[in-house]
Amino acid sequence: MEFADDLALVVASPGIPIKSELQFGCEELRRRGWRFLAVTGSKGKSSVVKVVADALSLAGRKAVPCGNYGRPVCDLVGEEPGWAIVEVSSFQLETTALPNDLFEAAAVLNVQEEHLDRHGDMSVYRSLKHRLASMAKVCYEGWEERPCEELEAAAGFAGFGALVSGSYFDNDILRPNGAYAVALMRAAGLDDVQIRRGFESFKPLPHRFQFVAEIDGVRCVDDSKATSLAALSAGVAMCGTSPVRLIAGGLPKGDDPKSVVPILTERVKKVYLIGQSAEVFSKAWSGAVDCEVCGALDRAVESAMRDAARGETVLLSPGAASFDQFANFGERGEAFARLVKKGKTE
Repeated sequence: MEFADDLALVVASPGIPIKSELQFGCEELRRRGWRFLAVTGSKGKSSVVKVVADALSLAGRKAVPCGNYGRPVCDLVGEEPGWAIVEVSSFQLETTALPNDLFEAAAVLNVQEEHLDRHGDMSVYRSLKHRLASMAKVCYEGWEERPCEELEAAAGFAGFGALVSGSYFDNDILRPNGAYAVALMRAAGLDDVQIRRGFESFKPLPHRFQFVAEIDGVRCVDDSKATSLAALSAGVAMCGTSPVRLIAGGLPKGDDPKSVVPILTERVKKVYLIGQSAEVFSKAWSGAVDCEVCGALDRAVESAMRDAARGETVLLSPGAASFDQFANFGERGEAFARLVKKGKTE
């Protein structure tokens, strides 16, 4: 049977079982001797998967990031077994049912408004995320908004602060994700020296709060991966005390724009809006912060850079998907970097 390359919908008979690629791949890999760790959540999944896989690799273990980030799980069939560090999305969990001991350990990083355009409401989205716990020997969850000492108690280890000190995860926003990463590394048998080495050597993924340039004292940051309003809020918070010129907008995911009004009021001097959600975001935010509807990214960058003063940050943290104007969030981030650097040379 042949299928068209642009296949977008499958209508199945009620008598036909449906499996996700994730489930099929994990079942096959388990028979071949692979071991598994899993990560899900609303933001930060890929970075946790990467730091765990990197730490295991540095310790001499075969570890492959796969699933929603990295390689497809089925792509590993035929290779020598090792550790599969699996990023799991809510979309994948819709059609995944795995044994309760498939994953040696799993982490549910955070559950915030996202993909409501698909799932309808938070109760459905939340229940999908927490399905992962039923597929793991142990599941770590609910650690957000806890101070460092409570993270140590929750994870059952001391010295967490020293392990992540000076790393990408050593800040108020990402520290809980660092704790989840430590717990998963320990579940895979790494000691403190190996864990610390993993954090020290970690290089963040592109378009995750990535520094682009500093121009006349204005810091420019690409956080194009922030495709939800929860991620936008985190991106603004990570700018610290620097006043923010925020470029936001794109294809909305159904989350409530008013949910970020408090942090916009507190940290953002002006918002430069692009994409399909520009008018909607402007209507929701204009009472709290100055908003300019720019439409296109080039106009937003030009306006933000013109307005920005020394000591401020121009931040691309869209809070929406990219598909209305770009092929993906990576293309959007690369366009932002080009526009910033072009302005520097003119």
